[in-house]
Amino acid sequence: MKSKRGLPTFTVSKRCAERLKGGHPWVYDNEITQSPDDIENGVIADVLTEKGGYLGSGLVSMNSKIRVRILSDNANETFGESFFRRRVRYALDHRKTVMGDDISACRLVHGESDGLPGLTVDRYGDILSVQVLSYGMEQRKDMLYRLLTEELAADGVTLRGIMERNDVAIRELEGLEQGKGWYKADFLPAETPSPVTEICENGVIYKVDVENGQKTGFFLDQKYNRLAAAKIAKGKRVLDCFTHTGSFALNAAMGGAEHVTAVDVSQFAVDTAKANAERNGLSDKMDFVCADVFDLLPKLAEEKAGYDFVILDPPAFTKSRKTVNSAERGYKEINYRAMKLLPRGGYLATCSCSHFMRNDLFVKMLMSAAKDAGVRLKLVEARQQGPDHPILMNVPETDYLKFYLFQII
Repeated sequence: MKSKRGLPTFTVSKRCAERLKGGHPWVYDNEITQSPDDIENGVIADVLTEKGGYLGSGLVSMNSKIRVRILSDNANETFGESFFRRRVRYALDHRKTVMGDDISACRLVHGESDGLPGLTVDRYGDILSVQVLSYGMEQRKDMLYRLLTEELAADGVTLRGIMERNDVAIRELEGLEQGKGWYKADFLPAETPSPVTEICENGVIYKVDVENGQKTGFFLDQKYNRLAAAKIAKGKRVLDCFTHTGSFALNAAMGGAEHVTAVDVSQFAVDTAKANAERNGLSDKMDFVCADVFDLLPKLAEEKAGYDFVILDPPAFTKSRKTVNSAERGYKEINYRAMKLLPRGGYLATCSCSHFMRNDLFVKMLMSAAKDAGVRLKLVEARQQGPDHPILMNVPETDYLKFYLFQII
């Protein structure tokens, strides 16, 4: 190492060392061969090879299987406020470059992809919705929120509030409590804003509830995939399954679809989608159904419903490797049913948002479904999450969203 900073050190196995050298930022607890006798949770520690070579420095999580999350492999880094300000600034500058005019509603910080592991920050106009998922980030959140506020102000954005959406079970694995609510600080307005705000995406206006909506309030990662679907939808009768708040359906209607049916099992989601349609003046070309998609698709096929574009955007069917096989069966069922419903020449948009359902497995499933349905798939587009959810090519966990557009032939 170039300098001795007095940081605690972890020695790791050769296998772990090779992965860290390749750029992956995680050290698992079972890969540590030597650790400090007494270490404070959340501190920054150095990670060394068994021969004492420096691999990087990261945040320690003593309750997590991911024991260290690497922040930097610069042995001279001091990890003061200036370090975290640079990381925040890099993240904001990246969004300004890749999102352009769409930066008012996008993900500003995407955890490991932005060198801030365990931190997710979504922007909805002048409100931030934040999740803190690692112990070390929780300890530093006051500083990080202030830095975000200051750096956004430098870009002319004055925040009305920061909503913490820490109501996720993964925090318990870090030894952190769950909860949600407005963050209070002297650098933010004293007045509590409404949790319901509006955003505009692809010309569609949505009401977003940052307190009660899923995840941080809205699924921003499909922004440009919805635009791709909208281009296909012109003049077509569209069935949008798992519509949630109607995002794909509204984009299709805005794109010139003849008619759009939006389906979700949640009545709250259906009511929200209906309200969004009214807000955008699209109610006359849309209808809304509260139903289980698994039950509805075969029924529609029996009725020979006249849809020529089906959109499947289901929630993650698997959140662990143990359930991939059952998830694959679920994905195959809905895709098979959609293919049976569609006529020759019809179009299918289909997605998976689980990184455990690897792309090769997803494609294999689609080919199997097509074979069983007696159709062939002509690829129109293959896409991933938006650039505000950046993928680190050496970190597979950051590559999670699969989106395919096919013509059925």
